[in-house]
Amino acid sequence: MCFSPQADLAGGIVIGAIGVDAVGHCHRPREVALASLPLLLAGHQIVEAFVWWGLEGHVNPGVGRDAVWAYLVFAFGILPVLVPGAVMAIEPDRRRRWVMAPFLALGVGVAAVLLWSMARGPVGTALGAHHIDYKLNVPAGTVVVGLYVLATCGSLLASTYRHVRIFGAVNLAAAIVLARLATSGFASLWCAWAAVAAGAITLHLHLARAHRGVGPAPVGIDAPG
Repeated sequence: MCFSPQADLAGGIVIGAIGVDAVGHCHRPREVALASLPLLLAGHQIVEAFVWWGLEGHVNPGVGRDAVWAYLVFAFGILPVLVPGAVMAIEPDRRRRWVMAPFLALGVGVAAVLLWSMARGPVGTALGAHHIDYKLNVPAGTVVVGLYVLATCGSLLASTYRHVRIFGAVNLAAAIVLARLATSGFASLWCAWAAVAAGAITLHLHLARAHRGVGPAPVGIDAPG
């Protein structure tokens, strides 16, 4: 993913199909945010295809600029809030939800800083090695990236469900590696994990449905532990 506009477009289509399946297996209101995440990630990748084409001169420059802003608003303003919020929504343990609440608050704070930095400008883009470099003047940028990772992965690690914690640990490791490889390319490279997220979310909803079918168990695909 994210190595070319064609890869972004193909990835968006595949993840979109997975997202439709995820929404189809959503049977409780508290699952809606989680189930919608694959579809949003699919749209996110398709938008980045237009960013690529704008930089390559294949679409109108105005379309390319709009795509940049749409991509960054989702990546910087929505995702760090949506992920901890969605994980909190499916968490059956009230005490764990209180543990997760600071990660949601942190996500809101990180999103506010990043959106403020975007509004202040300048916002730049450039073609990198198999990714797009998004250039943004963020105060203490390395710290903000670290807090972004903490906000998006922390609630996963705090879940009562083993599969969610494992997924959070894998994402944390991937985020650290990607951030070290290319700070300016982090937002672009991070979308490579959209397919993993979509598959994991769909698996969760599939198995959660089966779990509910055999008895009054809380939503989840395994026992808390």
